Amino acid sequence: MHNKTIRILIILFFTTAGIFIIDQNIKSLFVDGWRYYTDCIDLILVYNKGVAFSMLAFLDESLKYIQLVLVLGVFGYIVYLKQICYALPAGLMLGGAFSNIYDRFIHGGVVDMVYWHCGFDFAVFNFADVMIDVAVVWILILNYKPKFCKN
Repeated sequence: MHNKTIRILIILFFTTAGIFIIDQNIKSLFVDGWRYYTDCIDLILVYNKGVAFSMLAFLDESLKYIQLVLVLGVFGYIVYLKQICYALPAGLMLGGAFSNIYDRFIHGGVVDMVYWHCGFDFAVFNFADVMIDVAVVWILILNYKPKFCKN
């Protein structure tokens, strides 16, 4: 295996594991009963059976397997690219995705907890969702500004 591939795998592993561990620890607080309420943001426990805004909830048990295949495809593609600049954002994405998929296997739905309701009601989301969003923006920037991706 080439040195670059090993570096990519190490970055992917530690970033993915770190995000997974952080997210699962946050979620365990809410599963164990912790709640917090304010005028704009409530920290509550919600199990999301679908994906964003509960879309595709009708897929039930199949959804977690479809997501697992998609996430493994992303992992394979990042290793195939062999560009180190994609490893960190991909690790953020994979860590969040694996954590949410893990929730589906353990809890029957994704554990969400942040509910924004200041001025308008927004979807309930979690730390993993934020990391996935950050990763997507980061990867889009790398794609549209290739000068940021120098190996």
